[in-house]
Amino acid sequence: MHAMQYELTLPADYDMGIIRRRVAGKGHLLDDWQGLGFKAYLVRERGMHGSPVNQYAPFYLWNTVAGMNAFLWGGPFQGIVDDFGRPSVRQWSGLAYEEGGAAGSPAQVAVLWRQQVPDGVLSTDFMVDAARETGRLAGEDGAVLAASAVDTSRWQLIHFSLWENDTPKADGDVYEVLHMSAPGRDRLPG
Repeated sequence: MHAMQYELTLPADYDMGIIRRRVAGKGHLLDDWQGLGFKAYLVRERGMHGSPVNQYAPFYLWNTVAGMNAFLWGGPFQGIVDDFGRPSVRQWSGLAYEEGGAAGSPAQVAVLWRQQVPDGVLSTDFMVDAARETGRLAGEDGAVLAASAVDTSRWQLIHFSLWENDTPKADGDVYEVLHMSAPGRDRLPG
């Protein structure tokens, strides 16, 4: 499992309706993408849920590297590059994934929390704790799913969670979910 995200931070006066229309018109293109676990089409709007920025920041969990590469090299990602320039694409190695009690519900919001892996700790202990936190998040009322992953180039851990309502029980940056493509969600490893 591989996690991936790019963030397009937009001007403070940007009409976020443009992004909403883009997702409404093109979101379905990944609904059956080979190798994709899920893509959550995420936005943050300045002043909402404490966001200081307008941002389009989709988040992906991939079942296969081949599917991810097909998306990035010649797939729909080229449309982002053509319209907004080439964003930095962050990638993390997946650690844990859990379906939540609200797994059958549509997600309204997502939460992404970042943490540096501290120096001086045993990596295995830290990662076991991260997997435990994924399970805890997935067990909260209203959780659709939760995942954790680590970027070993920066030693940064992330926890990602989706929620059926706009009052998530998680800390971090809160995003609105515009659409979700999930062709291989049932095949993501737990």
